[in-house]
Amino acid sequence: MANQAPERRSLRIGITIGIRSENESLWINGIKQNAIFLAKLFQHSPLKHQVTLVNTTDTAITDKLPWDQKQFPVRTFDDVKDNLDILIELGGQINNLQNAYLHERGARHISYCCGPEYVSTSQAIISKIPGFKSPFINQHYDEIWVIPQVAETSFHFLKTLRRRPARVVPFVWDPMCIEERSANLPHKGEYRPTGNPAKRLSVIEPNRDLLKFCLYPTLLAELAFRQAPDKIAFLHVTNSDYMVHDDYGFVALMTGLDIVNAHKAAFIGMFATPDFLSSHTDIVVSHQWGLALNYLYLEVCWQGYGLVHNAHLVPELGYYYHENDIEEGAKQLVRALEEHDGRWEDYRSEQRKMIGKFLASNRELAMAYDDLLFGVLSRPHG
Repeated sequence: MANQAPERRSLRIGITIGIRSENESLWINGIKQNAIFLAKLFQHSPLKHQVTLVNTTDTAITDKLPWDQKQFPVRTFDDVKDNLDILIELGGQINNLQNAYLHERGARHISYCCGPEYVSTSQAIISKIPGFKSPFINQHYDEIWVIPQVAETSFHFLKTLRRRPARVVPFVWDPMCIEERSANLPHKGEYRPTGNPAKRLSVIEPNRDLLKFCLYPTLLAELAFRQAPDKIAFLHVTNSDYMVHDDYGFVALMTGLDIVNAHKAAFIGMFATPDFLSSHTDIVVSHQWGLALNYLYLEVCWQGYGLVHNAHLVPELGYYYHENDIEEGAKQLVRALEEHDGRWEDYRSEQRKMIGKFLASNRELAMAYDDLLFGVLSRPHG
């Protein structure tokens, strides 16, 4: 006999986060932002779910946290363990005993995967990264949810090791963080033409692995500079200073570029994206390999900056080129150099409209997640 579909109702949902300090910034990584955006989406469901962020560390929960705890309350696992219908493990894992406790109560347990775990695990093993420990592989989730941009590399890795049902789920984003961080910047951090016909380019990749690495976008900027040197004022490559100081191979590659030899490029350290966009950027040049959507693209486009990119999951955004074709990318960059300022207001409006499908305030997206939640509740525990 088929399981009866559960009644649609407001659910008590926990989303895990791992707080490392009492005033930890939301800009350290995207995990906490992801948890808050997902919580906001559930709050926008017609069912008005009750959502709690569940801290998995021993760090004290205080009013120093950089978000509204009335809207996004934070509790410990022990505080909420008897009052959950579903726990979504996103920013920190619970242990076997905690998992068993939830299952005994009838609560469901979902693993929400938003990092390229296959790549990070493989890289740690191959490179013998100090401090890498064998991960806790929980095989008792009710379901594994994987966001689209990490599914290409990690979906089957996660599904096979954890032996649980898995599905790709929609990506969720919200401008609340970048708007809050940009509130006191000129024009609230939004793009404005400077009047200078030569534009400032930025490459803002984390440079932790090949997925988002600065080499291809720097070469793309080089090709555009060869075609239109008078249209490029300067190129900043962030998160790259350590390579200039420590890697002779990288230095040898870069000193072979015209844009470097013209003293129109600098390889610098880490900066907060909103501040760097506002003070140093007209156009962002980007490249990804197996991670075709991230917060940077949405932040840049939401604020109206030109984005030259190859993210095939969002080809409608910015100025798109295919795969590793940086010649096509250079043409798109020259197009942006020539056209962007003439339509910057329309561009920003168009970008925000296209980003709307990802927003935590999107009611249709919230209802799609309701279908996912009640799909899990309709099946027996694994």
